[in-house]
Amino acid sequence: MVKNVKRFIFSQSMPMVFLLFMVGCAPVISKQIRDQVKPDVSFTEVLNDPERYKGQMILLSGTIAETENTREGTLLRVLQRPAGFRGKPKDVDETEGRFLALDHRYLDVAVFTKGRAVTIAGEVQGKRILPLDEAEYTYPLIYVKEIYLWPVEKSYYSPSPSWHIGFGFGYYH
Repeated sequence: MVKNVKRFIFSQSMPMVFLLFMVGCAPVISKQIRDQVKPDVSFTEVLNDPERYKGQMILLSGTIAETENTREGTLLRVLQRPAGFRGKPKDVDETEGRFLALDHRYLDVAVFTKGRAVTIAGEVQGKRILPLDEAEYTYPLIYVKEIYLWPVEKSYYSPSPSWHIGFGFGYYH
C-alpha cells in the first residue's frame, strides 16, 4: 500500500517538476520576436554599418552603462556582452562595443541602473553619434521590441575577513 502511494505521488509530481524545469529554461524573449531575428547577423556587423541593417530585428545582451529618460522614451546606453544561457550576458571582460536601446515607454532609471544585465530584442534604426568621454562614438540605435532586465544576484561572499582580538587570542569573525 505504501509503495503504491509513493508510486502515485511520484507519478503525479514528475510532470510538475518537468514543467517547472522547462519554464526555468525558457528563453526570456518571446518566440514571436525570436523568429524575426536573423541569427547570421553579428553585433560587429551592425556596429560597423548600422544603416545597412536598418529595419532588421536583432537580439543583444549586455550591461547598462547609462539610462536617461528623453522625449522619445527611455534611452539606454548598453555595453554589449556575449550571450550565455537563455540570452543572459556573460560576466566576462569581453565586448564588441556599445549600442543604444530606445524604449518608447518610460522605464524607471532607479531600476534600470548602471551595471544591470539586460537582454534586448529590437529593430535596428540606424546610428547616432554621441559623446563618449572625450571622443565621439557611433552607436547603433536599436528600437526596443522586448527587454528583459535580469534580477540582481545576491552575493554572500565577504572579500576580506575581519580579525578580532579576544582574551589575548586572535580569532576569525
